[in-house]
Amino acid sequence: MPRGTRYSYYNCDYTHHDYSRMSARPDNVLLPSGNLYPNVGQFQYASLEVHREMPKDHFVWSLLCFVYYNPCCLGLAALIHSVKARDRKVLGDIEAAHNYASTARTLNIISTVLFCLSVVIAIIVAAVLSNRIAHMIHY
Repeated sequence: MPRGTRYSYYNCDYTHHDYSRMSARPDNVLLPSGNLYPNVGQFQYASLEVHREMPKDHFVWSLLCFVYYNPCCLGLAALIHSVKARDRKVLGDIEAAHNYASTARTLNIISTVLFCLSVVIAIIVAAVLSNRIAHMIHY
């Protein structure tokens, strides 16, 4: 059907428009110009520039937290959320990918802090025990 051809369907007039010039990107929006009823068939195009950064999935960090230190299965939960974030990013669902990545990041931070605290506590306990053993040997 040629561009701008009018045809009737159930006593309603419609105008066929050529939409092939529109980009397939979802940020192009077709906006009606003016009042919808008097200007049937007249549209203007507006392009919304949305540059949302792709979220990081923190997969390597989650894998390291899972392999080296996994308190209360936080590393496993972070790894699962990282994989979900990567899957959502591949599917194009950026908002869900951002949410999963944010949760994975939070779980990784908690796991890393607990690991660092446990290392510091282990060093302190080892120093205190070696001091007591050395003190017991000399006396």
